[in-house]
Amino acid sequence: MELKLNKPICFFDLETTGIDIGKDRIVEISIFKVFPNGNKESKTWLVNPTIPIPPQTTAVHGITDEKVANEPTFAELASHIHNMIKDSDLGGFNSDRFDIPLLAEELLRAGVDFDMKNKVSVDVQTIFHKMEERTLSAALKFYCGKSLDNAHSAEADTMATYEILKAQLDRYPELENDMKALSEFTTRKKIADFAGMIAFDKDDEEIFTFGKHKGAKVEKVLESEPGYFSWIQNADFPLYTKKVLTAIKLRKLNTK
Repeated sequence: MELKLNKPICFFDLETTGIDIGKDRIVEISIFKVFPNGNKESKTWLVNPTIPIPPQTTAVHGITDEKVANEPTFAELASHIHNMIKDSDLGGFNSDRFDIPLLAEELLRAGVDFDMKNKVSVDVQTIFHKMEERTLSAALKFYCGKSLDNAHSAEADTMATYEILKAQLDRYPELENDMKALSEFTTRKKIADFAGMIAFDKDDEEIFTFGKHKGAKVEKVLESEPGYFSWIQNADFPLYTKKVLTAIKLRKLNTK
């Protein structure tokens, strides 16, 4: 089954220096763009992360400091990457919880004002976990009858993700072949920022999900304890979380 698209969708995968969204960096990114007319475009870049790659991480994806020493930094690639994805929905494997948040951090760090306002995301891992509870390699074997060669290579993982989603649509007739519907199906909870530190409550109002104000409405906290905003802005929180918090603060000021 081919995807029914109203706009392009970019499947992508990252290899990184680690799993800390706020601190770690991309060392490889692969993007596979599928257009509504069936055309496809693929790009893969090795990236100099400008920080050391831990040996335990290299053991997973095989990318060393020496391999990326002469590659461009993410800041040098940011405009090319953004131009490829800016008109597209996004798809990935565990992308809602890791790849999209980390990509957003890298883009914001490079001065690109990235957000998801006009796009949806489809997390193929969530479909898989809701239906079968397995890993990427097992998903490819289960849905496509294929073995995943070069696992933890961004390009191999990206192509596997694309193949799995198409096979999932064939296998589960209850899944609608529509990116917005798939995005809603793969959304675990409604969050305001990528890191999940600010979520929406039953009244569709932003609340903190961490710390001493966990469960409290963001607007009320910012009003009763103005210093909390400054503390977050100056602390080691994800840039996108800070951006969302700033927008909430400005929104409140504009309504006074």
